[in-house]
Amino acid sequence: MIYTVTFNPSLDYIVSVEDFKLGLTNRTSSELMLPGGKGINVSTVLGNLGIESTALGFLAGFTGKEIAGRLDQMGIKNGCIWLEEGYSRINVKLKSIDGTEINGQGPEIPEKKVEELMKQLSALGEGDVLFLAGSIPSSMADDAYQKIMEMLDGKGIRIVVDATRDLLMKVLPYHPFLIKPNNHELGEIFGVELKTRESVVPYAKQLQKKGAQNVLVSMAGEGAVLVAASGEVFEAPAPKGKLINGVGAGDSMVAGFMAGYMEKEDYLHAFHMGIAAGSASAFSENLATREEIASVYEQITK
Repeated sequence: MIYTVTFNPSLDYIVSVEDFKLGLTNRTSSELMLPGGKGINVSTVLGNLGIESTALGFLAGFTGKEIAGRLDQMGIKNGCIWLEEGYSRINVKLKSIDGTEINGQGPEIPEKKVEELMKQLSALGEGDVLFLAGSIPSSMADDAYQKIMEMLDGKGIRIVVDATRDLLMKVLPYHPFLIKPNNHELGEIFGVELKTRESVVPYAKQLQKKGAQNVLVSMAGEGAVLVAASGEVFEAPAPKGKLINGVGAGDSMVAGFMAGYMEKEDYLHAFHMGIAAGSASAFSENLATREEIASVYEQITK
């Protein structure tokens, strides 16, 4: 079974505003509401590819009920733990000004609820896949990913970690199956600037030496690089297309990679599926559909 963890899920309110003006009343020209958070994005893309997953995390309040209802409509199994106080956050994403977001804080997560999640995760076993994606809320200990991986170490679970700097470095000793820094995050870890696909390879290999099995580096318009557990290195330029919405592209990439790997256990196919899913989401209004991913995959591989 596949599980995704989103500690702080959101209700994403995605709007377009023509000619946005600060200090004045602006009216939307389009709007959309979706369940969000990096793990939920992964579950969404997996679902679009026909792969079942269970979303884990915490929900609260009227927004939490809406997220739960939308997960159900999308066919995503909901294993989220209910919090008695607070409400799940609302994130406002302004499409007409690319990359502009206002993200809510989310509810306080009591220690007993964290323990409940750990109990859920302790039931995972051989052959399961677990995605740990995104930041850790301030109400939780910042070593949460480390504790999860320590608990699951040696159980034959493929764990994917999509997190930044310190969170990422702390989990490497537990040999995550896949990590996905972008070139800027990889550069920050080592104090260098990485602009070309060739330049990221030695630093990705260093993360392998520290414990990661596979290192997938996304580079936006420059493409992507995979340093695989097999010792192979794959690199590819970005597919051609118009950037419409960068939100969720990285989550789509890790979902596509694992979908491809589970299908054939072939790193090149998984790499191409990762690029196709990430790019297809960037080229579309919402997270990529199966048809959109297939179209980009065909462009990459022909």
